Amino acid sequence: MRDTAELTSRLRAAGCVFAEDEAALILSTARTAGEVQSMMTRRLAGEPLEHVLGWAEFRGLRLVVAPGVFVPRRRTEFLVDRAADGLVAGNVAVDLCCGCGAVAAALVAEVPGIEIHAADLDPAAVRCARTNLGQKGSVHRGDLDDALPSTLRGRVDVLVANTPYVPTAEIAHMPPEAREHEPGLALDGGTDGLDVQRRLAARARRWLAPGARVLVESSIDQSSTTARVFERHGLTAHVFTDEDTAVVVGHAG
Repeated sequence: MRDTAELTSRLRAAGCVFAEDEAALILSTARTAGEVQSMMTRRLAGEPLEHVLGWAEFRGLRLVVAPGVFVPRRRTEFLVDRAADGLVAGNVAVDLCCGCGAVAAALVAEVPGIEIHAADLDPAAVRCARTNLGQKGSVHRGDLDDALPSTLRGRVDVLVANTPYVPTAEIAHMPPEAREHEPGLALDGGTDGLDVQRRLAARARRWLAPGARVLVESSIDQSSTTARVFERHGLTAHVFTDEDTAVVVGHAG
């Protein structure tokens, strides 16, 4: 089965909005007719396209994404924009809750010469991040900053974290692709969605160099609360918005 029209028809019937594009991606990724069939079966069963393909495109990069790993969203490119602004070769950057390492990989591609570290609690995500960063950075496994080497304390110029920020009660309303195929720890931010951001704000300053920044992605509705959380922990907070996404930036004194 290598006919684009047939694949498109089947995908469209299953409710895939971008059926033609998906069919083309499956055909360009699969190496054999058997792989096409297998990938179609998985996609028609509701598995995320990126898991089916084994990769996701993010900021012009093709990143390995294994089944069960959080899929990087296009909106998170705005977080990369804000993090890269002012970052220069020789700076130290850290990507916490890194998932497949999308933000870290994008930062080191955009600002060559930085020292980049990434960390995540999910072992499958850590394996993907190590593949995606290769020799360009170090990937650690642990809860938030627990896995970071102590030698980074007071040296980090940019600490970025795409923490989970979906309120627990809202998980049930997410698309099945996310709630059934991505890890809950990458989605569930607690009662108001900000539990992990509060933990991050309480821990961030120990890692930051003077004048450094900590950045998180959030919804626009949550961003003012996140900014207040940052300020309670001694960070000067600013909110940047882009369409339906916000990035909260905390500056260390």
